[in-house]
Amino acid sequence: MFITRLLSGIVLVIAAIVLLFFGDIWLAAVLLILSQIGIYELLRVFRLDRNPMTLIVYLETAVYYTILYLGKEWWTQGLLVLELVILLVVYVVRYPKDRIDMVAKCFFVSVYVALLLSFIYQTRCLPGGEWLVWLIIIGSWGSDTCAYVVGMLMGKHHFSELSPKKTVEGCVGGVVGAALIGFGYACFFPYRDMFLITPKLVFPLVVAISAVISQFGDLAASAIKRNFEIKDYGDLIPGHGGVLDRFDSVIFVAPFVYYLLVMASYI
Repeated sequence: MFITRLLSGIVLVIAAIVLLFFGDIWLAAVLLILSQIGIYELLRVFRLDRNPMTLIVYLETAVYYTILYLGKEWWTQGLLVLELVILLVVYVVRYPKDRIDMVAKCFFVSVYVALLLSFIYQTRCLPGGEWLVWLIIIGSWGSDTCAYVVGMLMGKHHFSELSPKKTVEGCVGGVVGAALIGFGYACFFPYRDMFLITPKLVFPLVVAISAVISQFGDLAASAIKRNFEIKDYGDLIPGHGGVLDRFDSVIFVAPFVYYLLVMASYI
């Protein structure tokens, strides 16, 4: 199991390096595919994967990523409003077969998976995005790795009932470790005039905040699984589970990194 998880993790890292390096349509296309898979996983958990209403979610996600790729980000808010309206229209037409909680779940899935995950692409599209996008990885997977190592070596105090293996020491280690990695990464950042203050302060702060958010992203995904009494969202990634099992912290971290960087820069 450990070997399988390790090999899958290595493949994921290599794939991330390639996709984040090239960006553009390749990154947008892969994120669209991952979003559609993640949407299916969560809809299946909600027992809505065979409901006709979910076709609206899949279609909206495809249109959403197309809009992002075309650089029309200001249209996305209207698209989400349109999706909600269409879901409500379908709800009315199919009443009483459908219930209002189905509308809420479908809209939640769109926001939680497609919208939040898309901030990876939006961060990559920022000036210097080929460097900045890696702060998402540091704040999520990097902090997870640091938290795991520190938790194994020093963990004594349990952190949450949602995750028996998480410890307070591990969580603190994840935040501190991510901040140190962020500082080291800032030393190689070439666009030093992009930010209001030095990147050596901005990057550690961004990834430290992201590391805290990452912990809650992981726990939020675990809470949903506990509510529906499942172990994993899927089995697509050997040793890791489904897309949402591997990207649960990334989903939470990506929008925070994007907006923190925008606020800290001249962008």
